[in-house]
Amino acid sequence: MTLTQPAPTAPAPAADATEDPTGDEDLCASVDRPHPRPHGRDLYSISEVAAHTGLSVHTLRWYERIGLMPHIGRSPTGQRRYTNRDLEWLAFVGKLRLTGMAVADMVRYADLVRQGDHTYPERRALLVATREDVRRRIAELNSTLAVLDFKIDLYGTEEHRS
Repeated sequence: MTLTQPAPTAPAPAADATEDPTGDEDLCASVDRPHPRPHGRDLYSISEVAAHTGLSVHTLRWYERIGLMPHIGRSPTGQRRYTNRDLEWLAFVGKLRLTGMAVADMVRYADLVRQGDHTYPERRALLVATREDVRRRIAELNSTLAVLDFKIDLYGTEEHRS
């Protein structure tokens, strides 16, 4: 089955160690698209993940190599096997990329996540700084938009139509 094929409609398997035992939804996941397969039956090849995320196979391997991706499971033959949790992480990384966050900062954030809950203050500080950068860029874009709106309105007046 590929990511574009619908999953069979069998009952979902019982929770296993790969699922969040609390049942809490990770709002940081920022998944824009639903998972192609239910938890427990969510092993994807690298080419399936590339097709689902729009990232190249090369980029996925690079993310793993630089430490941006958590440990990726392997099949008995050594092929990477991604899970829904990996898809969620990639969606979050995509959001971080859109903020303009430096790759080194993304890798640092990923490392902090791997270190555990005691790194919450550092993670928060990194995200707060990124949010401030985003707000500054939004303000610049709003200012630029105002100039464009002014010029568009100016060209729409009678005296400039001739």
